[in-house]
Amino acid sequence: MTVNETILRVTISFLVLFLLARVMGRKEIGQMTFFNWATAIGIGSIAGNLAVNESTLIKDGVIALIVWTLFTIILDMIDLKSKQGRLVTTGDPLIVIKAGRIIEGALKKSRVDLDELQALLRQKDVFSFKDVDYAILETNGELSVLKKESEQPVTKMDLIISSSKMVHIPLPAEVISDGKVNTDNLSKLQLDKSWLDQELQKANIQSVEDVFFAQVQQDGTLYIDRKNK
Repeated sequence: MTVNETILRVTISFLVLFLLARVMGRKEIGQMTFFNWATAIGIGSIAGNLAVNESTLIKDGVIALIVWTLFTIILDMIDLKSKQGRLVTTGDPLIVIKAGRIIEGALKKSRVDLDELQALLRQKDVFSFKDVDYAILETNGELSVLKKESEQPVTKMDLIISSSKMVHIPLPAEVISDGKVNTDNLSKLQLDKSWLDQELQKANIQSVEDVFFAQVQQDGTLYIDRKNK
């Protein structure tokens, strides 16, 4: 392979890879799940072959990059539109500490041992399991931590005396996603569809289909985000 051909191949590989990365968007970099990681490895390998492997025709390399990118975009669209699709492509977050107790089954399922869990907690400035109320292993491998109330810093809201009747929920829970009710979460919160309908009516919303996302907060209130029309 001549120098000129090498320069041509590298230039074409760079330009095609740059354009396709722009088409795929920032998710591949900003939220590196296992699927995104596998996609990045695959595209990088094809681009590398296109740049330096003379047995790979330039046309074939470009076509392979475009087809791989199309598959990625199609799966991303499924991921956006379908909750079941998200379970296949990115999986589900796992609660590894619940109400201060380590969930051994979740650790085994995610293949994370206690030493790794402690290292992830230290990255969140938590050095003792007893300080943790909830810990969730996200689909990108990061750990989200909710400390116990006694370990959380004081906020302005803490200075307001709360009512003794205030409802307390361990974690905010999704009850509507893209116009569909999450009945499982409602049941876990000991709530029902009639309560949800009443809360929506208070917000002047007549149909669940008009709601993009709704989440029950720890104090029992309902956060609602309407669909953009």
